[in-house]
Amino acid sequence: MEDILIRKGDEVPGRIVFGQDTAGVAPVLETCAGSRPVLHVYVVCDINAAGYADRIVSALPAGGAVRICGRYMLKATEEDKTMGSVLSMSEWLLTSGADRNAFILAVGGGITTDMAGFAASIYKRGVKFAYVPTTLLSQVDAAIGGKTGVNYLSYKNMLGVIRQPEFTYICPEVLETLPVRDFLSGAAEMVKTFMIEDRGFMGKAMSFLSGLHEAEDKSGYLKDNRPELLSLIHAAASVKAGVVSRDQFENGERRKLNLGHTFAHAIEKNARMAGDDITHGEAVSIGMVMAAGLSERLGLAPGGFAPELAAGLRAAGLPVDCPYPVRDLIEAMSKDKKAEDGIVHFVLPAGPGDVRIVDMTASRAGEILA
Repeated sequence: MEDILIRKGDEVPGRIVFGQDTAGVAPVLETCAGSRPVLHVYVVCDINAAGYADRIVSALPAGGAVRICGRYMLKATEEDKTMGSVLSMSEWLLTSGADRNAFILAVGGGITTDMAGFAASIYKRGVKFAYVPTTLLSQVDAAIGGKTGVNYLSYKNMLGVIRQPEFTYICPEVLETLPVRDFLSGAAEMVKTFMIEDRGFMGKAMSFLSGLHEAEDKSGYLKDNRPELLSLIHAAASVKAGVVSRDQFENGERRKLNLGHTFAHAIEKNARMAGDDITHGEAVSIGMVMAAGLSERLGLAPGGFAPELAAGLRAAGLPVDCPYPVRDLIEAMSKDKKAEDGIVHFVLPAGPGDVRIVDMTASRAGEILA
Protein backbone atom coordinates (compact mmCIF):
# COMPACT_ATOMS: atom_id res chain seq x y z
CA MET A 1 0.00 0.00 0.00
CA GLU A 2 1.42 3.37 -1.01
CA ASP A 3 2.70 5.90 1.50
CA ILE A 4 0.62 9.06 1.98
CA LEU A 5 2.55 12.32 1.96
CA ILE A 6 1.86 15.44 4.01
CA ARG A 7 2.88 18.33 1.75
CA LYS A 8 3.75 21.95 2.37
CA GLY A 9 4.33 23.48 -1.03
CA ASP A 10 7.21 21.56 -2.59
CA GLU A 11 8.28 20.16 0.80
CA VAL A 12 7.19 16.88 2.40
CA PRO A 13 7.36 17.48 6.18
CA GLY A 14 5.69 14.18 7.05
CA ARG A 15 4.49 10.88 5.65
CA ILE A 16 2.13 8.08 6.58
CA VAL A 17 3.60 4.61 6.12
CA PHE A 18 1.55 1.40 5.99
CA GLY A 19 2.62 -2.08 7.02
CA GLN A 20 1.16 -5.34 8.27
CA ASP A 21 2.78 -5.47 11.72
CA THR A 22 4.93 -3.54 14.19
CA ALA A 23 8.12 -5.25 13.05
CA GLY A 24 7.91 -3.06 9.95
CA VAL A 25 8.68 0.03 12.03
CA ALA A 26 12.38 -0.91 12.32
CA PRO A 27 13.41 -0.29 8.68
CA VAL A 28 11.42 2.97 8.60
CA LEU A 29 13.28 4.17 11.69
CA GLU A 30 16.61 3.30 10.08
CA THR A 31 15.87 5.59 7.15
CA CYS A 32 15.51 8.48 9.61
CA ALA A 33 19.16 8.17 10.62
CA GLY A 34 20.15 9.79 7.32
CA SER A 35 23.84 10.64 7.27
CA ARG A 36 24.18 10.23 11.05
CA PRO A 37 26.04 7.08 12.12
CA VAL A 38 23.51 6.47 14.92
CA LEU A 39 19.94 7.67 15.50
CA HIS A 40 19.34 8.06 19.25
CA VAL A 41 15.71 7.07 19.85
CA TYR A 42 13.73 7.75 23.02
CA VAL A 43 10.54 5.71 23.21
CA VAL A 44 7.41 7.21 24.80
CA CYS A 45 4.85 4.51 25.35
CA ASP A 46 1.36 4.07 26.74
CA ILE A 47 1.61 1.41 29.44
CA ASN A 48 -1.08 -0.57 27.60
CA ALA A 49 0.99 -0.60 24.40
CA ALA A 50 4.25 -1.75 25.99
CA GLY A 51 4.11 -5.09 24.16
CA TYR A 52 4.08 -3.35 20.77
CA ALA A 53 7.04 -1.20 21.81
CA ASP A 54 8.90 -4.40 22.75
CA ARG A 55 8.26 -5.86 19.30
CA ILE A 56 9.54 -2.73 17.59
CA VAL A 57 12.74 -2.71 19.64
CA SER A 58 13.27 -6.47 19.17
CA ALA A 59 13.05 -6.07 15.38
CA LEU A 60 15.93 -3.57 15.29
CA PRO A 61 19.20 -5.19 14.12
CA ALA A 62 22.01 -5.26 16.67
CA GLY A 63 24.72 -2.75 15.83
CA GLY A 64 22.49 -0.98 13.32
CA ALA A 65 21.85 2.71 12.77
CA VAL A 66 19.22 2.95 15.53
CA ARG A 67 20.04 2.98 19.24
CA ILE A 68 17.26 2.88 21.85
CA CYS A 69 18.27 5.25 24.66
CA GLY A 70 15.39 4.72 27.04
CA ARG A 71 11.67 4.31 27.46
CA TYR A 72 9.13 6.55 29.18
CA MET A 73 5.87 4.88 30.21
CA LEU A 74 2.77 7.01 30.66
CA LYS A 75 -0.90 6.65 31.59
CA ALA A 76 -2.87 7.64 28.53
CA THR A 77 -6.01 9.08 30.11
CA GLU A 78 -7.74 12.41 29.62
CA GLU A 79 -7.06 13.18 33.30
CA ASP A 80 -3.32 12.68 32.76
CA LYS A 81 -3.24 14.64 29.50
CA THR A 82 -1.84 17.73 31.19
CA MET A 83 1.06 20.14 31.02
CA GLY A 84 2.43 18.45 34.13
CA SER A 85 2.75 15.17 32.21
CA VAL A 86 4.56 16.93 29.36
CA LEU A 87 6.96 18.59 31.81
CA SER A 88 7.63 15.21 33.44
CA MET A 89 8.40 13.76 30.02
CA SER A 90 10.72 16.69 29.28
CA GLU A 91 12.54 16.15 32.59
CA TRP A 92 13.05 12.50 31.65
CA LEU A 93 14.54 13.52 28.29
CA LEU A 94 16.87 15.98 29.98
CA THR A 95 18.09 13.56 32.67
CA SER A 96 18.49 10.85 30.00
CA GLY A 97 20.91 13.07 28.09
CA ALA A 98 18.70 13.75 25.07
CA ASP A 99 20.27 16.47 22.90
CA ARG A 100 19.04 18.40 19.86
CA ASN A 101 19.57 15.31 17.68
CA ALA A 102 17.31 13.11 19.81
CA PHE A 103 14.43 11.30 18.10
CA ILE A 104 11.22 10.55 20.00
CA LEU A 105 9.11 7.54 18.99
CA ALA A 106 5.60 7.57 20.45
CA VAL A 107 3.77 4.22 20.68
CA GLY A 108 0.14 4.39 21.73
CA GLY A 109 -3.16 6.07 21.02
CA GLY A 110 -4.04 9.69 20.38
CA ILE A 111 -3.40 10.88 23.93
CA THR A 112 0.10 9.42 23.80
CA THR A 113 0.93 10.90 20.40
CA ASP A 114 -0.56 14.29 21.34
CA MET A 115 1.57 14.55 24.48
CA ALA A 116 4.76 13.07 23.03
CA GLY A 117 4.51 15.28 19.96
CA PHE A 118 3.98 18.34 22.15
CA ALA A 119 6.97 17.46 24.34
CA ALA A 120 9.14 16.88 21.25
CA SER A 121 8.01 20.20 19.78
CA ILE A 122 9.06 22.25 22.81
CA TYR A 123 12.04 20.27 24.15
CA LYS A 124 15.20 22.25 23.30
CA ARG A 125 12.99 24.20 20.85
CA GLY A 126 12.10 21.09 18.94
CA VAL A 127 13.47 17.62 18.24
CA LYS A 128 12.31 15.12 15.61
CA PHE A 129 9.62 12.57 16.41
CA ALA A 130 7.42 9.87 14.90
CA TYR A 131 4.27 7.95 15.79
CA VAL A 132 3.15 4.34 15.90
CA PRO A 133 -0.60 4.77 16.63
CA THR A 134 -2.16 1.72 18.26
CA THR A 135 -5.85 2.67 18.15
CA LEU A 136 -8.18 3.20 15.21
CA LEU A 137 -8.96 6.72 16.41
CA SER A 138 -5.30 7.69 16.26
CA GLN A 139 -4.72 5.92 12.93
CA VAL A 140 -7.46 7.80 11.10
CA ASP A 141 -7.36 11.08 12.99
CA ALA A 142 -5.31 11.97 16.09
CA ALA A 143 -1.87 10.89 14.83
CA ILE A 144 -2.32 12.57 11.43
CA GLY A 145 -2.00 16.27 10.73
CA GLY A 146 0.52 17.54 13.26
CA LYS A 147 -1.78 18.75 16.02
CA THR A 148 -0.29 18.19 19.47
CA GLY A 149 -1.36 19.36 22.89
CA VAL A 150 -2.86 18.84 26.32
CA ASN A 151 -6.08 19.63 28.15
CA TYR A 152 -6.31 22.68 30.40
CA LEU A 153 -8.98 23.56 33.00
CA SER A 154 -11.21 20.75 31.67
CA TYR A 155 -11.07 22.13 28.10
CA LYS A 156 -9.89 19.73 25.40
CA ASN A 157 -6.46 20.35 23.82
CA MET A 158 -6.41 23.99 24.90
CA LEU A 159 -2.58 24.15 24.93
CA GLY A 160 -0.55 22.87 21.99
CA VAL A 161 1.24 23.45 18.71
CA ILE A 162 1.05 22.13 15.15
CA ARG A 163 4.16 20.27 14.04
CA GLN A 164 4.43 17.28 11.72
CA PRO A 165 5.98 13.96 12.81
CA GLU A 166 8.68 12.52 10.55
CA PHE A 167 6.37 9.58 9.91
CA THR A 168 3.25 7.90 11.20
CA TYR A 169 3.36 4.10 10.88
CA ILE A 170 -0.01 2.38 10.52
CA CYS A 171 -0.66 -1.36 10.67
CA PRO A 172 -3.81 -3.44 11.35
CA GLU A 173 -2.08 -5.86 13.74
CA VAL A 174 -2.50 -3.50 16.71
CA LEU A 175 -6.27 -3.22 16.21
CA GLU A 176 -7.17 -6.89 16.46
CA THR A 177 -6.86 -6.95 20.25
CA LEU A 178 -8.29 -3.46 20.76
CA PRO A 179 -11.41 -3.42 22.99
CA VAL A 180 -14.52 -3.08 20.83
CA ARG A 181 -15.56 0.15 22.51
CA ASP A 182 -12.18 1.73 21.74
CA PHE A 183 -12.38 0.49 18.14
CA LEU A 184 -15.81 2.07 17.73
CA SER A 185 -14.50 5.33 19.17
CA GLY A 186 -12.13 5.45 16.20
CA ALA A 187 -14.86 4.30 13.84
CA ALA A 188 -16.80 7.48 14.60
CA GLU A 189 -13.83 9.55 13.42
CA MET A 190 -13.63 7.42 10.28
CA VAL A 191 -17.28 8.08 9.50
CA LYS A 192 -16.71 11.79 10.16
CA THR A 193 -13.86 11.81 7.65
CA PHE A 194 -15.96 10.20 4.92
CA MET A 195 -18.81 12.60 5.68
CA ILE A 196 -16.38 15.40 4.83
CA GLU A 197 -15.04 13.77 1.66
CA ASP A 198 -16.87 10.65 0.61
CA ARG A 199 -14.75 9.18 -2.25
CA GLY A 200 -17.23 6.28 -2.31
CA PHE A 201 -16.17 4.98 1.11
CA MET A 202 -19.02 6.18 3.32
CA GLY A 203 -21.30 3.26 2.46
CA LYS A 204 -18.42 0.78 2.68
CA ALA A 205 -17.48 2.03 6.14
CA MET A 206 -21.06 1.79 7.42
CA SER A 207 -21.43 -1.72 6.01
CA PHE A 208 -18.13 -2.84 7.55
CA LEU A 209 -19.06 -1.42 10.96
CA SER A 210 -22.57 -2.90 11.00
CA GLY A 211 -21.00 -6.27 10.15
CA LEU A 212 -18.60 -5.88 13.07
CA HIS A 213 -21.47 -4.94 15.38
CA GLU A 214 -23.40 -8.07 14.41
CA ALA A 215 -20.39 -10.43 14.58
CA GLU A 216 -20.12 -12.63 17.67
CA ASP A 217 -16.35 -13.02 17.29
CA LYS A 218 -15.32 -9.42 16.71
CA SER A 219 -11.57 -10.07 16.82
CA GLY A 220 -12.05 -12.83 14.24
CA TYR A 221 -14.13 -10.48 12.08
CA LEU A 222 -11.30 -7.93 12.07
CA LYS A 223 -8.70 -10.59 11.19
CA ASP A 224 -10.85 -12.03 8.42
CA ASN A 225 -11.49 -8.58 6.97
CA ARG A 226 -8.03 -7.10 7.46
CA PRO A 227 -7.58 -6.00 3.79
CA GLU A 228 -10.94 -4.16 3.80
CA LEU A 229 -10.14 -2.50 7.12
CA LEU A 230 -6.71 -1.37 5.94
CA SER A 231 -8.30 0.01 2.77
CA LEU A 232 -10.75 2.08 4.84
CA ILE A 233 -7.98 3.36 7.10
CA HIS A 234 -5.83 4.28 4.09
CA ALA A 235 -8.75 6.13 2.48
CA ALA A 236 -9.57 8.05 5.69
CA ALA A 237 -5.91 8.92 6.29
CA SER A 238 -5.61 10.08 2.69
CA VAL A 239 -8.58 12.44 3.08
CA LYS A 240 -7.17 13.99 6.24
CA ALA A 241 -3.65 14.26 4.81
CA GLY A 242 -5.02 16.06 1.76
CA VAL A 243 -6.93 18.57 3.85
CA VAL A 244 -3.92 19.16 6.11
CA SER A 245 -1.59 19.62 3.13
CA ARG A 246 -3.89 22.31 1.74
CA ASP A 247 -4.48 24.05 5.07
CA GLN A 248 -1.99 22.98 7.73
CA PHE A 249 -2.73 25.74 10.24
CA GLU A 250 -6.54 25.72 10.05
CA ASN A 251 -7.16 28.98 8.25
CA GLY A 252 -10.07 27.61 6.25
CA GLU A 253 -10.61 24.12 4.85
CA ARG A 254 -9.07 22.30 7.80
CA ARG A 255 -11.93 23.54 9.96
CA LYS A 256 -14.07 20.93 8.21
CA LEU A 257 -12.21 18.24 10.16
CA ASN A 258 -13.97 19.58 13.26
CA LEU A 259 -17.31 18.17 12.08
CA GLY A 260 -19.17 17.12 15.23
CA HIS A 261 -16.32 18.22 17.49
CA THR A 262 -17.70 21.50 18.81
CA PHE A 263 -20.62 19.57 20.26
CA ALA A 264 -18.40 16.60 21.16
CA HIS A 265 -15.91 18.63 23.22
CA ALA A 266 -18.79 20.25 25.11
CA ILE A 267 -20.29 16.81 25.76
CA GLU A 268 -16.93 15.53 27.01
CA LYS A 269 -16.54 18.50 29.34
CA ASN A 270 -19.99 17.91 30.82
CA ALA A 271 -19.21 14.21 31.15
CA ARG A 272 -16.00 14.91 33.09
CA MET A 273 -17.82 17.31 35.41
CA ALA A 274 -20.62 14.78 35.98
CA GLY A 275 -18.31 11.80 36.32
CA ASP A 276 -19.92 10.10 33.31
CA ASP A 277 -18.07 7.66 31.07
CA ILE A 278 -18.18 8.89 27.46
CA THR A 279 -15.31 8.32 25.04
CA HIS A 280 -14.17 10.92 22.52
CA GLY A 281 -15.48 8.90 19.59
CA GLU A 282 -18.85 8.39 21.26
CA ALA A 283 -19.07 12.14 21.80
CA VAL A 284 -18.15 12.72 18.14
CA SER A 285 -20.90 10.31 17.05
CA ILE A 286 -23.46 12.25 19.07
CA GLY A 287 -21.96 15.54 17.92
CA MET A 288 -22.30 14.59 14.25
CA VAL A 289 -25.99 13.84 14.71
CA MET A 290 -26.46 17.18 16.49
CA ALA A 291 -24.61 18.97 13.69
CA ALA A 292 -26.81 17.19 11.14
CA GLY A 293 -29.90 18.27 13.07
CA LEU A 294 -28.72 21.88 13.08
CA SER A 295 -27.98 21.61 9.36
CA GLU A 296 -31.52 20.34 8.71
CA ARG A 297 -33.12 23.17 10.67
CA LEU A 298 -31.06 25.73 8.76
CA GLY A 299 -32.20 24.21 5.47
CA LEU A 300 -28.73 23.00 4.42
CA ALA A 301 -29.50 19.29 4.66
CA PRO A 302 -32.67 17.62 3.36
CA GLY A 303 -35.34 16.56 5.81
CA GLY A 304 -34.68 13.17 7.37
CA PHE A 305 -30.91 13.43 6.96
CA ALA A 306 -30.15 13.52 10.69
CA PRO A 307 -32.36 10.50 11.54
CA GLU A 308 -30.80 8.55 8.66
CA LEU A 309 -27.29 9.33 9.91
CA ALA A 310 -28.33 8.41 13.44
CA ALA A 311 -29.73 5.08 12.24
CA GLY A 312 -26.46 4.20 10.50
CA LEU A 313 -24.35 5.09 13.53
CA ARG A 314 -26.69 3.19 15.83
CA ALA A 315 -26.40 0.11 13.58
CA ALA A 316 -22.64 0.37 14.00
CA GLY A 317 -23.04 0.26 17.78
CA LEU A 318 -22.43 3.96 18.43
CA PRO A 319 -24.52 6.29 20.63
CA VAL A 320 -26.48 9.07 18.94
CA ASP A 321 -28.50 10.74 21.70
CA CYS A 322 -27.03 13.56 23.77
CA PRO A 323 -27.35 12.81 27.51
CA TYR A 324 -27.33 16.51 28.43
CA PRO A 325 -29.71 19.38 27.64
CA VAL A 326 -28.42 21.60 24.85
CA ARG A 327 -28.39 24.57 27.23
CA ASP A 328 -25.74 22.79 29.31
CA LEU A 329 -23.41 22.65 26.28
CA ILE A 330 -23.56 26.33 25.34
CA GLU A 331 -20.92 27.67 27.75
CA ALA A 332 -18.38 25.01 26.79
CA MET A 333 -19.03 25.59 23.06
CA SER A 334 -18.60 29.35 23.45
CA LYS A 335 -15.18 28.75 25.05
CA ASP A 336 -14.10 26.24 22.42
CA LYS A 337 -10.50 26.96 21.39
CA LYS A 338 -11.68 27.57 17.82
CA ALA A 339 -14.17 30.28 18.81
CA GLU A 340 -13.26 33.80 17.65
CA ASP A 341 -14.81 36.93 19.19
CA GLY A 342 -17.70 34.87 20.49
CA ILE A 343 -18.37 33.32 17.07
CA VAL A 344 -18.12 29.56 16.65
CA HIS A 345 -17.30 28.00 13.27
CA PHE A 346 -19.93 25.24 13.18
CA VAL A 347 -19.19 22.52 10.64
CA LEU A 348 -22.52 21.26 9.32
CA PRO A 349 -23.10 18.30 6.98
CA ALA A 350 -25.44 18.81 4.05
CA GLY A 351 -24.87 15.23 2.89
CA PRO A 352 -22.04 12.69 2.48
CA GLY A 353 -19.06 14.56 1.02
CA ASP A 354 -20.73 17.95 1.46
CA VAL A 355 -20.07 19.96 4.62
CA ARG A 356 -20.47 23.70 5.17
CA ILE A 357 -18.94 26.08 7.70
CA VAL A 358 -21.56 28.31 9.32
CA ASP A 359 -20.57 31.03 11.78
CA MET A 360 -22.87 31.79 14.70
CA THR A 361 -22.81 32.10 18.45
CA ALA A 362 -23.17 29.00 20.61
CA SER A 363 -26.31 30.55 22.10
CA ARG A 364 -27.90 30.89 18.66
CA ALA A 365 -27.10 27.26 17.81
CA GLY A 366 -28.62 26.21 21.10
CA GLU A 367 -31.80 28.16 20.40
CA ILE A 368 -32.19 26.54 16.99
CA LEU A 369 -31.68 23.03 18.33
CA ALA A 370 -33.86 23.58 21.40
